[in-house]
Amino acid sequence: DPQQLELATSSKRKPRRFIVIDEVVDELYGSKVREYFEENNVQHKILALPTTEETKSMDLVLNILQEVQNFSIDRRTEPIIAIGGGVCLDIVGLAASLYRRRTPYIRVPTTLLSYVDASVGAKNGVNFLQCKNKLGGYTPPVASFLDRSFIQSIPRRHISNGLGEILKMALMKHKGLFDLLKSHGKYLLDTKFQSYSGSDDNGDAALQTTRIAIETMLEELAPNLWEDDLDRLVDFGHLISPELEMRVLPSLMHGEAVNVDMAFMTYVAHARGLITAEEKEQIIQCMRGLELPVWHGGCSWPLIKRALMERLKHSGGQPRMPLPTGLGVAEIFNDTSEETLERAYKLWVRD
Repeated sequence: DPQQLELATSSKRKPRRFIVIDEVVDELYGSKVREYFEENNVQHKILALPTTEETKSMDLVLNILQEVQNFSIDRRTEPIIAIGGGVCLDIVGLAASLYRRRTPYIRVPTTLLSYVDASVGAKNGVNFLQCKNKLGGYTPPVASFLDRSFIQSIPRRHISNGLGEILKMALMKHKGLFDLLKSHGKYLLDTKFQSYSGSDDNGDAALQTTRIAIETMLEELAPNLWEDDLDRLVDFGHLISPELEMRVLPSLMHGEAVNVDMAFMTYVAHARGLITAEEKEQIIQCMRGLELPVWHGGCSWPLIKRALMERLKHSGGQPRMPLPTGLGVAEIFNDTSEETLERAYKLWVRD
């Protein structure tokens, strides 16, 4: 808004920013963040918090809002900045949406998962009554700033965790992305998604992979930002995983739980005759190559049935089950029988 921009730049008041940063990120990059604001003569308050699935609650949102109120910001020209993984971005997004009914905020993702997933779209939320993201809303950020150099300091398991969400988009929408992951998965894990000039035959696999993942995610989310249409390919891997992830915390990370769900649904697709045995095997081998779990003991048959019942409750009485119909193509199905699901489950457990 030109008027707001003029107001912000012509004001005699020093620019001010309220920043929420994950405490682990603060240890690694906090001094650089502070240096940046000091050099640019920005009055700032940095709030470092433990942002994990276990702390993702309304209590933390209220804690942030208390600090925002104490600092006092102009809700039109002084966006709140969130620097951290997906949990941090979710919590701050909800806090911003509640403060003065809607305060602008900026997302700065620092994990691979949040880089390709939480940075895109409008959703925010917190866990409630042991249910994942039960409270939340749809308030898009005014901007997402993407910097892959943050990813170089995260553990290998976290890289793999992010690859789970990238693989989701590959299986649903982009055969080329699937081929990239199959060919360069180990290289991406080894190099932590950093770009190196003259890197043998890998080209810039990190840039290509993240760009395609984000573009395909935007293609799916942008026309349906507020989820008016509940038929969503991006829900692949998210039918059983919310129940599984909360049940086994903290043993599975989000992308890992999503991958366990996708592995089971790959067997369902095969049991329905949507993909060949060879395609099923290619998908499972790609998952293994990305060092993602393809099964978890907590994913019992009763849990699957319970998760699918929960799915029916909040998806208009239909399962709306995205399933691959090949490599990089998918459709949504509402007619998968319990017998087919159970047969797929038995084969999955056996393998």
